Amino acid sequence: MPTFQPLPLIRRIVTGFDADGKSTFTEDAVAPFKENPARPGHRSWPVWATSQLPVHVNEPDHGPDAHGIMPPRGGSFLKIVDIAPEPGDTPDRAAGIERIREAMRKGGHNPEPGVRRNFEGGHPGMHETDTIDYAIILTGEVYAIMEKGEKLMKAGDVLIQRGTNHAWSNRSGAMCRIAFVLVEAKR
Repeated sequence: MPTFQPLPLIRRIVTGFDADGKSTFTEDAVAPFKENPARPGHRSWPVWATSQLPVHVNEPDHGPDAHGIMPPRGGSFLKIVDIAPEPGDTPDRAAGIERIREAMRKGGHNPEPGVRRNFEGGHPGMHETDTIDYAIILTGEVYAIMEKGEKLMKAGDVLIQRGTNHAWSNRSGAMCRIAFVLVEAKR
């Protein structure tokens, strides 16, 4: 099992309006997050989600309603994901990849509407979603894997993910943090 330094908690600051219609801060706290027991170190932060676009500026967060990858119907989803490094040596890497593949099998090929998992392919995290995703690498580095090819992405790089079958593989030995903005799309 690899050792790595976890990334700091994410602070979420939200703005709004006071009783006089003046701009103000309405929230300043640690963003809610979920940990994945099948992937030690993996955290998912459902930072903010909206309902069908366009939304009213005073609409509350729908993040607690989003229980998977997909944004609310017709909406958007800001999600930040911490991806722990995969084991580097061949026996540990193979065992770690198989643990992820088994966890994905338990979730099934279609864990939620708009998501299709392809965990028997080259990487157990392979999946596609009915979304346009803007993936921004905030910290660290990670490989974006497609069915044909892969690209190393580093802090500051942006991937426009257009519903294709893909996975993420952190081979760096350090944590990687990615911000995703997902917008529902159609095929």
